[in-house]
Order: sequence, then C-alpha cells, then structure tokens
Amino acid sequence: QVPLVESGGGSVQAGGSLTLSCATSTYIYTYNFVGWFRQAPGKQREGVTSQYPGGFTTYYADSVKGRFTVSRDAAKNTLYLRMNSLKPEDTAMYYCAAGPTSSVFRPLSDDGYNFWGQGTQVTVSS
Repeated sequence: QVPLVESGGGSVQAGGSLTLSCATSTYIYTYNFVGWFRQAPGKQREGVTSQYPGGFTTYYADSVKGRFTVSRDAAKNTLYLRMNSLKPEDTAMYYCAAGPTSSVFRPLSDDGYNFWGQGTQVTVSS
C-alpha cells in the first residue's frame, strides 16, 4: 500500500492555478508532518510547504508565500496544495512527503521525511 498518493498536476500558463492532492492514511494524516517538495530538472529538491500534525502550523517557502495555500479534508485524509499565480519557475515534479515529529526538525528540509509519494508533474509555460 502506497502511503501517499499525489494527484492534480498538469500544464498551465503563467498566472494560472492548480490544486494538488495528497491522499494518505489516517495515521500519517494525524501524527506526521506532511509537506510538499519539488524538484526541477538539474536542481536540488526544495521544500515548498509543510504542515504540523493536525494542521496547527503551516510553513511556506518564501518563494511561494502568498501564492500557495495548504488545506485539509479530515474525512478523506487528504491534503491539498492550492497554487495560484503560477510562474514558469514553479515548474517541477511535486512530491508529497510525511515524517514524524521525532525526526522532522526543519519542516522545509527533506531530512526526516520517511514517506514519499510518487510525484506529480507541474509545468508552467510563459
């Protein structure tokens, strides 16, 4: 069973919007940091956003603040990443990841995240 399943990627023009979904288990949803990371070709993976268990605190990378928003649906154990005002530099493979509070010390670093989804591609054209 895949612990994290992303969906919602696609191709949009600059200025457009997309919503990514990350479906997971009740345990992961409730007790783990859940974050979104992205990796563009030839670049290092970077943290986009991460949410403390229960959704009480959300961290955003400076590059996406004011444009990206995380939300949750507890009934579906699903997190959403709403991406507005997309830019070509947002083009990347986006991954959902989860990790326990005992191992995630820097939420926007991929250290400590031990569950990863398969990724979903986001392409933004100018």
